[in-house]
Amino acid sequence: MDRYDMEKIRNVAFFGHGDSGKTSLAEAMLFNANIIKRMGRVDEGNTTSDFEPDEQKRGISVKATPLVLEWKGYKINLLDTPGFADFIGEVTSTLRVIDGAVFVISAVAGVEVQTELIWKMADGYGYPRIVFINKMDRENASFQRCLDGLEQLYGSRVVPFQLPIGEEHDFRGVVDLIAAKAYIYGEDGKAQEEDIPEEMSEQVQAARDKVIEGAAEANDDLMDKYLEGEELAEDEVLSALLNGVSEGTIVPVLCGSATHNIAIELLANAMVNSLPSPARLEEILGTKKGSDEEIAFKARDDSPLAALVFSTISDPYVGKLTYFRVFSGTLTADSTIYNPNRDKEERIGQVFIVRGKNQITVREIPAGDIGGVAKLTETTTGDTLCDKDKPIVLPTIKFPEPIMSLAVEPKTKGDEDKLSVALSRLSDEDPTFNVRRDTEVKQTIISGMGEAHLDIMMERMSRKFGVNVNTELPRVPYKETIHKSARAEGKHKKQTGGHGQFGIAWVELEPLERGAGFEFVDKIVGGVIPRQFIPSVEKGVRKAMEEGFLAGYPVVDFRAKVYDGKYHPVDSSDISFQIAGSLALRNAMDEADPYLLEPIMDVEILVPEAYMGDVIGDLNAKRGRILGMESEGGLQLVRAQVPMAEMLRYSIDLRSTTGGRGTFSMSLSHYEEVPSHISSKIIAAAKEEKKD
Repeated sequence: MDRYDMEKIRNVAFFGHGDSGKTSLAEAMLFNANIIKRMGRVDEGNTTSDFEPDEQKRGISVKATPLVLEWKGYKINLLDTPGFADFIGEVTSTLRVIDGAVFVISAVAGVEVQTELIWKMADGYGYPRIVFINKMDRENASFQRCLDGLEQLYGSRVVPFQLPIGEEHDFRGVVDLIAAKAYIYGEDGKAQEEDIPEEMSEQVQAARDKVIEGAAEANDDLMDKYLEGEELAEDEVLSALLNGVSEGTIVPVLCGSATHNIAIELLANAMVNSLPSPARLEEILGTKKGSDEEIAFKARDDSPLAALVFSTISDPYVGKLTYFRVFSGTLTADSTIYNPNRDKEERIGQVFIVRGKNQITVREIPAGDIGGVAKLTETTTGDTLCDKDKPIVLPTIKFPEPIMSLAVEPKTKGDEDKLSVALSRLSDEDPTFNVRRDTEVKQTIISGMGEAHLDIMMERMSRKFGVNVNTELPRVPYKETIHKSARAEGKHKKQTGGHGQFGIAWVELEPLERGAGFEFVDKIVGGVIPRQFIPSVEKGVRKAMEEGFLAGYPVVDFRAKVYDGKYHPVDSSDISFQIAGSLALRNAMDEADPYLLEPIMDVEILVPEAYMGDVIGDLNAKRGRILGMESEGGLQLVRAQVPMAEMLRYSIDLRSTTGGRGTFSMSLSHYEEVPSHISSKIIAAAKEEKKD
């Protein structure tokens, strides 16, 4: 493939709710660009972008897939992104490396929740965008309903540039309101230019008036002319519209059918003509490694190198594939580059541009372009690649925090090492997939963006690394403590011939304030327990603490004082006093009125106002305490404290309650006493588990 100047490159992503037809739209574009000979179908699992087995099995996109194509002298780096909330991390990384967006909306379903969420994310970058209303050929399709929904949400900046000719099974083409032409499509997907159907003349005129009004709003000089009643020249209108789209003040609405290849080439034309090139960036800003000192490079290919890694794929056979966007400079094959995030140099072998699973080898990737490289050892998603003598750290990608966790263990004993390697590789590949070892509950915990996300990661681990696992909800890290002081003796006496074992320790327990932890105090006088055995008593107390008393959870927030005891000059030993200390704690716990503590989480939930009642009702049912509510960006922010035990499946509950429109985050706040009726169930379950 030829090298393209920055002005001739378009980095564009398809965004939208799941099942809006983004992948089919990308497929039609590749077909029209003569890259593929036959359009694949999502339900047949043979599209160019959905090539991973888990995508083909489910019929959905899971990864953001780069698809390079050439169109009328332009190079388009098209990224087909997932539309389901569980894979929002892929959208987050894609937003960091594009220059314009196409929002794909189903003509049947209209504007759906994921479209709204990603639109807000794109607003944060100020990206220009185009809306494409897809599936105009489907039953119950309605262009006007979609347009009304868009205008209701996003106001007068949404301007129709096309109108459909027919709808549902009668859909056969579009009217281009800018050129005032009609395009009728045959079975072969080829367009025939015709006059605008007479029955649409009034509708077209009303829509053209709206287009001209949109052009006038985008240009002050035109607005003056428009208000004075002067007729606007066609070239003036077109120029104002293109500038308005490029600057993001106008959002054009187009329509068509991806599976029937109707009006797809008009969308491609709009992408190259109205969305900006990477040259829109005059310079790129980063920081000096290890400091906040700002560095700026000209965003040109003769500047120092600065590239950002936005995706990583782990392949057990090929190794690691790294996808990046070059923001300045040129990344060349067979070179050495520097990763300032890891303070490591990386050897670059072949570089390539990407089209699904196909890699096209090139000599270099210049500024503004997107490419890939294999077998980088240290680099991961969000890292910067640059020249060592002119280092820069680009702002990294801020991924959303995982919202659902599961505990995993290998199905086959002996697979622990394979499991840890596989989980590490998967977390390198997907920054929204986290792995940690919870020492309190002795479980390996995986966290992700939802149930489907975690299911797919487990399938991927089985397929790629041959590790199968059992999963369950994580155990809640309860703790135990005491209400009152108590004293008890711990006596260990054993005679087996020869040296025996002898140790007696008296220990007093006192409750401490919440969060104080544990204190051990030596109150021995007169040498009733020799000095060398005092640490042994403490070790025994600590061991019994960790094992728990009520339900096997660690005992916390108390002071243990050893104040009396007995020893034998021959039979006493370290182990004797360890056992005595352990027994003393257990015996004292009986009298100290022990009880369970549970972790309480600080929870912040962001929801549309219409769902506030349902969300608050659900939190109350989960033993939550509402701390406050406030408006934030047109949504309502609810702050609450809720027991962790009630939040283990909250991502599923909130998605169900709010139709996917709610988001939440949570962090540990403190521990509180478990209500007695719940405590008794936890203790009974622990005893049953121990018996088994």
